[in-house]
Amino acid sequence: MKCWKLSWGLSLMAGLVMPLMVHGMEIEGVHIADKVVVGEQTLVFNGAGVRSKFFFDIYIGALYLPSKTKSATAAMSSKGHKRVLMHFLYDEVSKDKLVNGWNAGFEKNSKNLAELQARLNQFNNFFQDMKKGDVVIFDFTDNGKTTVMINDQVAGSIEGVDFQQALLAVWLGEDPADDDLKEGMLGGG
Repeated sequence: MKCWKLSWGLSLMAGLVMPLMVHGMEIEGVHIADKVVVGEQTLVFNGAGVRSKFFFDIYIGALYLPSKTKSATAAMSSKGHKRVLMHFLYDEVSKDKLVNGWNAGFEKNSKNLAELQARLNQFNNFFQDMKKGDVVIFDFTDNGKTTVMINDQVAGSIEGVDFQQALLAVWLGEDPADDDLKEGMLGGG
């Protein structure tokens, strides 16, 4: 009898304590951290969602900022470092589809595409065919540099606050890649 009471008591305690120890969230079986460090700045998880196309889940997009906001304008123009994480869910996304997506996103959301085109071409060259489980990280530093890492390897960097804002607008702009993903990244999903 005492063993059962002890076991039941431990189970109850574990049930009460475990939720307090869990950090971040889980989407489609993928753990998303509640904080990350970019440079020397700790960023907080702002929100995440799933990019879907034709009923298929393509990737999880997560946004990290110095402080939480539900405003796309504030997220894109805020000072300090930022991070966007893409975790691929679909079996394979070809480099061509990624490049076409970046080009369309910049075209729909950038007023100065001609000024960005050479850097967008350089950015597009960073990518490869992506497979389920691959992770792309975009670190936006407050000095105007955007660094792209694919599966923990630096693919390259692009200079310019204008490029940073145009890239963020692909997810958060007036005509985003996915409205539900935008809402999720802004903490409303």
